[in-house]
Amino acid sequence: MEKRSGTFACAGCGGPLFSSDTKFETHRLAEFLSPLDGAVETTTDRSLFMTRTEVHCAHCGGHLGHVFPTVRVPPVSVFCMNGVALSFEPKETNRSRSTARGVSRFCQYLSLRSSVS
Repeated sequence: MEKRSGTFACAGCGGPLFSSDTKFETHRLAEFLSPLDGAVETTTDRSLFMTRTEVHCAHCGGHLGHVFPTVRVPPVSVFCMNGVALSFEPKETNRSRSTARGVSRFCQYLSLRSSVS
């Protein structure tokens, strides 16, 4: 699994879901302690003769995995995500994308300003 700093996003729509800061190391699953604010929604999943909490993308509704309580003290919830449901954007890309947005907005501002003058 990815070890660089960055953002894990929905493979379906690209919406940001989890920061690498909340990921913890396991050998099989992508597991996180918390999602980004407003990034995921949950529903009750009663399939397979058990009750679980399903996690899906708040942007597109795509299934991401499940969230489970732990037996740790204090108890925490662990978001166990399906790795193929996630894409990864390294932190360097995050910076260059926001810089590109800033440059684009500045260019729009200049063109609006010159058309008004």
